Amino acid sequence: MLALADVFAAQNVIRGVADGTPLVPSDLSQKLGGDLWLKLEICQPMGAFKLRGAVNAMAHLPTDARGVTCCSTGNHGRAVAYAAAQNGLRAVICMSELVPKTKVDGIRRLGAEVHIDGRSQDEAQAHATRLARADGLIDIPPFDDPHVIAGQGTIALEMLRARPDLDTLMIPLSGGGLAAGMAVAARAIKPDIRLIGVSMDRGAAMAASITAGHPVEVKEVASLADSLGGGIGGQNQHTFPLCRRLLDEVVLVTEDDIYTAMQALYYEDRLVAEGACVVGIAALMAGKIVPSPQMGTVITGRNVDMAQFTRVVMGQDVRLGDVIVKGTPYDA
Repeated sequence: MLALADVFAAQNVIRGVADGTPLVPSDLSQKLGGDLWLKLEICQPMGAFKLRGAVNAMAHLPTDARGVTCCSTGNHGRAVAYAAAQNGLRAVICMSELVPKTKVDGIRRLGAEVHIDGRSQDEAQAHATRLARADGLIDIPPFDDPHVIAGQGTIALEMLRARPDLDTLMIPLSGGGLAAGMAVAARAIKPDIRLIGVSMDRGAAMAASITAGHPVEVKEVASLADSLGGGIGGQNQHTFPLCRRLLDEVVLVTEDDIYTAMQALYYEDRLVAEGACVVGIAALMAGKIVPSPQMGTVITGRNVDMAQFTRVVMGQDVRLGDVIVKGTPYDA
């Protein structure tokens, strides 16, 4: 099982490449009933925390590796493409039709090949697996991989080094790479810290799996928190047991909650960020998490569809597949 030593080892690997993002106080603190600290992974070179895990995984490839592939909801693919370009390797990124065009275009700009296949991350993963076998590429999983998990866990090391008094971490929860890595590190350093995974209430695979006691499939749907979509894999070996064992609770938020929190982060903290970044803030604002004196969350990525983001901050309606999130002007 992954241990704190693995996270410290990853910290040495990624140093100077994918570390050292700011931890800043949020102007929302006065409204939330406790001090809120924001870990700005939007400051990563490719715009998201996923670079940590990708760089760590890439450092452990065989020396004769011909190239890499992966499935992704966007940010992992961008991270793998960025790290592969730095290492002069071919990268083939497999994504479903639900991935926003802005993320697809960003990956192509980094020089990677992009394959769009199916309507779910599971279908994209199946395509990546076939490519790995056919072309001799190495598959870098988006979350269920020890090196990826350890890389993401370095975020907790940085947060607790900067603010040892943090008593609650609210972690965006999808496949669990971020939550598992941060939980391994934070629980070992500060055993009594409260660890809360937060996801959207439609298509939250890890939440449904923890409730069921085993990995389950969910229907993947369009969401403002698109980065949190996708399954956790029926043969999940690492993130599911770690999240089930180490997280104190899992909280789900609605699309309306996410919409309001995206506005709040923009108007109060002047930050442009993806919907997945704000689920912790959304849960606090909706009264679904009891605030504590010193809380932290991760602003995971900035690779947002700017047309959609503009509609949100302007208080306009947003269509998500067959669902319309009614627009509401932000009430400061």
